[in-house]
Amino acid sequence: MSSDSTSGDDLPDPNPNPTPTPTPKPLEDEFASLALAEPHNEAPEGQEALNGVANGPLAENNHREIESGEREGEVSSVEERIEINLEVEEARESVQRGVVWRRTNSEVEVDGQSSPSSSGYAGERGSTSASSGGSGIDGIGEDEIQEVENEGSISGFSDSPATWVPGKRHLDEDDASISWRKRKKHFFILSNSGKPIYSRYGDEHKLAGFSATLQAIISFVENGGDRVKLVRAGKHQVVFLVKGPIYLVCISCTEEPYESLRGQLELIYGQMLVILTKSVNRCFEKNPKFDMTPLLGGTDVVFSSLIHSFSWNPATFLHAYTCLPLAYATRQAAGAILQDVADSGVLFAILMCKHKVVSLVGAQKASLHPDDMLLLANFVMSSESFRTSESFSPICLPRYNPMAFLYSYVHYFDVDTYLMLLTTSSDAFYHLKDCRIRIEVVLLKSNVLSEVQRSMLDGGMHVEDLPTDPLPRSGYVSPHLGQPRDSPEGFRQSYVGIGGPAGLWHFIYRSIYLDQYVSSEFSPAIGSSQQQKRLYRAYQKLYASMHNSGIGPHKTQFRRDENYVLLCWVTQDFELYAAFDPLAEKALAIKTCNRVCQWVKDVENEIFLLGASPFSW
Repeated sequence: MSSDSTSGDDLPDPNPNPTPTPTPKPLEDEFASLALAEPHNEAPEGQEALNGVANGPLAENNHREIESGEREGEVSSVEERIEINLEVEEARESVQRGVVWRRTNSEVEVDGQSSPSSSGYAGERGSTSASSGGSGIDGIGEDEIQEVENEGSISGFSDSPATWVPGKRHLDEDDASISWRKRKKHFFILSNSGKPIYSRYGDEHKLAGFSATLQAIISFVENGGDRVKLVRAGKHQVVFLVKGPIYLVCISCTEEPYESLRGQLELIYGQMLVILTKSVNRCFEKNPKFDMTPLLGGTDVVFSSLIHSFSWNPATFLHAYTCLPLAYATRQAAGAILQDVADSGVLFAILMCKHKVVSLVGAQKASLHPDDMLLLANFVMSSESFRTSESFSPICLPRYNPMAFLYSYVHYFDVDTYLMLLTTSSDAFYHLKDCRIRIEVVLLKSNVLSEVQRSMLDGGMHVEDLPTDPLPRSGYVSPHLGQPRDSPEGFRQSYVGIGGPAGLWHFIYRSIYLDQYVSSEFSPAIGSSQQQKRLYRAYQKLYASMHNSGIGPHKTQFRRDENYVLLCWVTQDFELYAAFDPLAEKALAIKTCNRVCQWVKDVENEIFLLGASPFSW
């Protein structure tokens, strides 16, 4: 089925505040000024970018078509284009004798031949089968190795850790193994001398030659006064990230945008800094051939858990954190005792349930970036030692201070709920232990921990519960917390098996001011892990295109393909990403998005941590 999408640039923004304020300007008003009618002649795989006129219909000459999938993953500007016609397996020779340079504007991009042998990376035959007529994201050929054991489950969306066990697998593989070459997505960390540091698949020591090849490509380009960022070879993208003496590389045929893959490399580098700090660069200054692998011994499970989250956790590309839905009074009770602890010399006090924040406070003028929270939570949840006993460990927050360690006291109250207390003092263990005891007593007396467990069982916001009345009467109580509504006519009957009103399947709402997001539970229509993973990557592409400086940024975008109708609305205060049944009507989808925004606004005290402005930056 062909796809169509529309986006608008010059639209008036609503101006809601993080505290209860008048309703934002309806989304249909945003779209009405653009005359968003279904196009009569849809371009296959095409996308319309609408430069909206504030008062009146959009003129024909304001329409332009953008080839779907070609611009979303490209770098905004290109400085050098290299055409490599030899196999990557012979890359050492190819960078010496098979390269043609063309000067353009700002970066290096490499286009390899589209044949399977152009990369020396046999995944061409086992990569996603876009030509089969599917979406190309999760298509699996008969001769392809399925990554069900590593990426099949969506534990962040469905919270089912039993379906995926972290840790490195396939240690017997190397770059000569056909199975290794058929993996859809590889991540590598290596030093500027070509020494392997980490590989998602296979034994790093067996991949020394492959790491040297990657280092040779990067060094060759740098010797010419440039830097390589992206290589395209058939269906594969090879993304490079240089961080001083540390090189990070991703080889992927998952059709994710370049911006998403680069962001994932940034997070992997950040996870390395959480463990070592940036001061590890000094070791390379003293000895360029320094072997960093022993310093990361036993951390494979941390990196594999982070890489797994790239398939389910919206925080990895939204750069925001999510809170566990709780009654306002319950969250306030937790926040009050954490604030008392913070006033006693603790830098940050964070109470979490899995990857969701229950409450957090910080010392005055101390700011905590959502990416740091993501990496810190991943480090704690993927390390079994934190679960078995109270722990006091040095950690680094890359966005706070990449050069120095903080000290983290971690204690699990139950299997899912844990407390993190961060301080700058290396001898504060007993003080933090006393703080934890005080916190635990208050949490038990105020029933916070039992409420946390109840919220985990109830889940978050369900699209089936979306109210029909966009302006609920006073006395409204959040239905997603399992509580009845006072007004029966204001409650929408459940759309069992088909999602919410107008075919709404799922939505993500991000508060820009709070740097927090809320994601609805998945409707039964997208109940399988592969369907959820496909939707997650569709959101990734939508986010990348909305924030692409080369063709945007846009304020609204509407897309339809064989899998979904996707609708995105971006204002100065929030972003909304919604997925509907592919047969959903545009007008009804727009009205439903307005109702979602109002619903989120009505229950913001329960789904967001308000008063978190000290953590903005």
